Amino acid sequence: MASPDRGAPACVFCDIVAGRAPSHKIYEDKDTLAFLDLFPITRGHTLVIPKRHVDRLTELREEEYEDLFRTLVTVCRRTERLSPDYNVAVNQGKLAGQIVFHLHFHIIPRYTTSGPFATTPRTRIRDEEAETVLAALGEAPG
Repeated sequence: MASPDRGAPACVFCDIVAGRAPSHKIYEDKDTLAFLDLFPITRGHTLVIPKRHVDRLTELREEEYEDLFRTLVTVCRRTERLSPDYNVAVNQGKLAGQIVFHLHFHIIPRYTTSGPFATTPRTRIRDEEAETVLAALGEAPG
C-alpha cells in the first residue's frame, strides 16, 4: 500500500487503512477493505476500497481487479442479509459526485421503492446503529 505523497492532501480512506481514523469494518484482506459509510444513505450503506491509494478506477492495476471485485461480491452477499435489493455505485470525478478521491464502491441497500440517493441531509451513523448493522453483516476478522 502506498502512502500519500507529502505534498498531496490527506486522504481519509488512507487514514482508515492505516488505522489513524476510525471505521466500522465489515471485511478486510491484504489488499482491500470494506466499512460502513459514516454518513449512510440507507441502513447498511457500505464502502469497498483498495488499500492502495488510487483516485479512480482507471488508475487500478490490472492485477488488482480480481481482489477488488472479489471483495465487492463478498460484501454484496453480506448486504443481502439486510435486503435483497441494493445499488452498487462508483462516482468518478467531482462532477459525478466523487467527494473522497480514493477509489471506492458504494453498496446501498434498498428498503423502499424511492430512490436511494436522498435529497435530505445525511447524518453521521451512530456507533450503536453501526454495531447492529455489523452484527447483521458479520464483522471483519481480527
